[in-house]
Amino acid sequence: MSAGATGVGSLPGGDAREAAKTVTGSFEEFPYLAELPARGPGADMIGRSLGLLVDMYAHVEPSGWRISDRPGRDSKRSRSWLGEDLDALEEFTQGYTGKLKVQAVGPWTLAGALELHGGEAMLQDPGACRDLAGSLAEGLREHLADVRKRIPGADVVLQLDEPSLTAVLLGRVRSASGYRTYRAVDRQVVEGALRDVFAVHDGDVVVHSCAPEVPFALLRRAGATGVSFDFSLLTEREDDAIGEAVEGGTKLFAGVVPGTDAPLSDPGGSVMGVRKLWRRLGLAPGTLAESVVVTPSCGLAGASPAYARAVQAHCVRAARSLADNPE
Repeated sequence: MSAGATGVGSLPGGDAREAAKTVTGSFEEFPYLAELPARGPGADMIGRSLGLLVDMYAHVEPSGWRISDRPGRDSKRSRSWLGEDLDALEEFTQGYTGKLKVQAVGPWTLAGALELHGGEAMLQDPGACRDLAGSLAEGLREHLADVRKRIPGADVVLQLDEPSLTAVLLGRVRSASGYRTYRAVDRQVVEGALRDVFAVHDGDVVVHSCAPEVPFALLRRAGATGVSFDFSLLTEREDDAIGEAVEGGTKLFAGVVPGTDAPLSDPGGSVMGVRKLWRRLGLAPGTLAESVVVTPSCGLAGASPAYARAVQAHCVRAARSLADNPE
């Protein structure tokens, strides 16, 4: 199998059809459902995922998203944009067979971002965190069924965005006042909630974080089949965890190209670090193409439209270079 390439999630602009056309044109073998946060609250990563929740609602306050007692304008808007994005993707994937990725925010980043009525994050209430994970799992089950119905030939890959996961585990998420941090959540509790959410999907589940110190081993134990990360943040401290992940069959979604406008090197140069890592770990070069999917380092919402298009094409070429010259 050739090394694949795909995007992380967000794109600049607000036109769903243009986004679906770009994504399916760039990533013919691994398209994804684009997110367009420039449209406003509800199209952002957090708001979009809150729109998926079952029997749990949220609305926008000046400080961010806050729990509501009933569905309001904000949750309705979020659902309507998601519907628009799915309609556009469905139009450009007629007859498509192959991998297709959809993204949602994972339970811990959501718990750190969603406020309770009093303004503190849901993260500080273990019971509320459990309810949130359950509601998200239910919503994802419905969302995935809808995607499969619209694009029956797709082998759906579920990506959960957990940029705050490391901060949750290390007790670094700041309180509403900003003067203190919430207590670290027990690793087994974190792992258990992730496992329950991953279980709604019988296909591949990838966890994305563009923060440093991604907990590779914990994610694998919870059942993730892939980990998506910013390659430039890796340190040699992570070597063992990555080596074990690769040998255990975990796919690495390596974010090797900057997510905001920057000069692009030649595609082979972009994946030089991945080849070096392989050599350092003593892994067989022939396994590179099966183990690595090339992506931008993070979402592309902050990029110019021209750069976003160029980066996606660049990722495909870099993946091809990895497959053709693994040494």
